Amino acid sequence: MEQFTLEPGSSLGLVSGGGQLPLLIARSATERGYKVFAIAHKGETDTSIESCCFSVKWLRLGQLNKLISFFKENGVNAAVFAGTITKTRIFFDIRPDLRALSLWNRLDGHLDDGILRAVAQELEDEGIRVLSYTGLLKDMLFPSGILTKRAPSRQEEKDIHFGLGIARHIGRLDIGQCVVVKDGAVLAVEAIEGTDETIRRGGRLGGKGSVVVKVCKPGQDTRFDLPALGTKTVETMIESGARVLAAEAGRSLLFDREETIELADRYGIVIIGVES
Repeated sequence: MEQFTLEPGSSLGLVSGGGQLPLLIARSATERGYKVFAIAHKGETDTSIESCCFSVKWLRLGQLNKLISFFKENGVNAAVFAGTITKTRIFFDIRPDLRALSLWNRLDGHLDDGILRAVAQELEDEGIRVLSYTGLLKDMLFPSGILTKRAPSRQEEKDIHFGLGIARHIGRLDIGQCVVVKDGAVLAVEAIEGTDETIRRGGRLGGKGSVVVKVCKPGQDTRFDLPALGTKTVETMIESGARVLAAEAGRSLLFDREETIELADRYGIVIIGVES
């Protein structure tokens, strides 16, 4: 994995999806003196990205040539990818240009990591390095250990260990990063629907007391799609009756740390960072 290495004052490209991560990266990079040129995706990226960047170009998903042209026109030779893309949009709301269509047809399968690696390679073939953004957000990396007032029970510890094994196994297949387990049984496995819907499904099937585990996929290219959790995750857990959230320390992101932990404590939810 290539770390974030860019001279201060340089131009930085940002390929942004949804959520707060692109905004946080843009603000951090701007504060460090970088000129941020962002690609924003219609229907995904928060419009406030406009206030965080030197320049923004709005595109539809799949307009790869326009993305590369925008970066090259603005002297961008290094970029980061950040934010979510609603995965089901690939079935009904993608507008691929010829370059993207050619790339799509060359892929053996349309799994997350494979798609992102392929798009990144297209940029690098044009002289635009794709970097990891974690150097801009080191204070947001998930810490190790128990973060909440309540510690996991003995059964919850067993379920955390069990869930880690299952999550890493599905990760090797590039299916998803999250599983919901209870009493040594798998309630839900994340696929295309995302983490929140996985947690809800686990709650519907197993009732209260489930354990949510989210980890990096083994061999995952950590320039993209690091596991990210925050207040919204805990709110979904409260709704579904989940009692424990375990994430991989140093390889996951924790948004709004104080607010997230305070909310978890209010409802007796455990948050724990586990070692790889």
